[in-house]
Amino acid sequence: MLRVGLTGGIGSGKSAVAARLVERGAVLIDADRVAREVVAPGTDGLAEIVAAFSDAVVDADGALDRAALGAVVFADESARRRLEAITHPRVRARTAELAAAAAPDAIVVNDVPLLVEVGLAPTYHLVVVVQTAVSTRLERLARDRGMGRAEAERRIAAQADDARRRAAADVVLTNDGSLTALHDAVDLLWKQRLVPYEDNLRQRRVVPPAPAELAGADASWPEQYARLAARIQHALGSDALRIDHIGSTAVPGLAAQNVIDVQVAVSSLADADGPLADRLANAGFPRVPGQWWDDPRPAGRGRWEKRLHGSADPARSVRLHVRLADSPGWRYALLMRDHLRADPDQRAAYLMFKRDLVDAAPEVGDSGTARNPWFDEEYLRAEQWAAQTGWRP
Repeated sequence: MLRVGLTGGIGSGKSAVAARLVERGAVLIDADRVAREVVAPGTDGLAEIVAAFSDAVVDADGALDRAALGAVVFADESARRRLEAITHPRVRARTAELAAAAAPDAIVVNDVPLLVEVGLAPTYHLVVVVQTAVSTRLERLARDRGMGRAEAERRIAAQADDARRRAAADVVLTNDGSLTALHDAVDLLWKQRLVPYEDNLRQRRVVPPAPAELAGADASWPEQYARLAARIQHALGSDALRIDHIGSTAVPGLAAQNVIDVQVAVSSLADADGPLADRLANAGFPRVPGQWWDDPRPAGRGRWEKRLHGSADPARSVRLHVRLADSPGWRYALLMRDHLRADPDQRAAYLMFKRDLVDAAPEVGDSGTARNPWFDEEYLRAEQWAAQTGWRP
């Protein structure tokens, strides 16, 4: 099933987005509701909290007195960690139960206020952030919750700022306008991205890159790569010996086809054919059918075998190259990237070459460059540069 993380600062309108997604058909898991459920009266969670902090944190009705507990833990780091050790595992377990109960073709939306703060972004296929100007949030908190300005400002300051949330976001929904405008944005996201993403994920279908077209250099490409790499690392754990951003989008300032190339180093390609491939597919990176290899440099050697995965996300093209760690193909991908980063003349020559290639064969684009003789020449230049500089991958 497709797992979507939804977050936003207090007063941003995140709940309105969650409600609209439910109307569209999403299964909602509200982290705040789950957190209250696991410490409700009569639960083991509440009993353990009382054992740790005394019955002073329980009100006259036997329910958790959140204000009293907050007064204890917010001023004491060790106390806060004790509380988290009690609640977090229970919240995670209950969240997993709710997700497991959803249909196999469900789009499960986790509404998590502190998703960014606690580092949960890599656990989702997609992260949606609701962003609203602070002035608007202050007005809403006063109007809808009767919250004083000082208290509202304190709560906003205690959360991640907009820049940190944007860095974790695959989708940013701006909510400074009307509710109708917000609903229209959510409906578009549902129709154009979430529904096809879920279908692709379930069918293990790779979204083919769009026809070759060189996009202007995008300063957000490294940030997009970082989100992808975090998901891959979460899926593979220690089986991913190293993950790197390679290809044209990894070279700052270089125009490129809007496809993020990711290289994953593994200890055995045989392992890449088993559970590792399944874990990548479940994380949103299905295997591309067929046999794949890189042409050797210099020419005349045996082919450099690899495995190729893509993306199930219709809005983010990815080529994920799984290569044997320390193999010639793995090394070459890093060498070429670093040489182009270091040499502006060769970067300019490469861009000119790519433009000519796309003009001549737009249906091929970047993927057709590997067999061109230009790369044999670039390989020799890059090796000479590596010898002169002492470069190591």
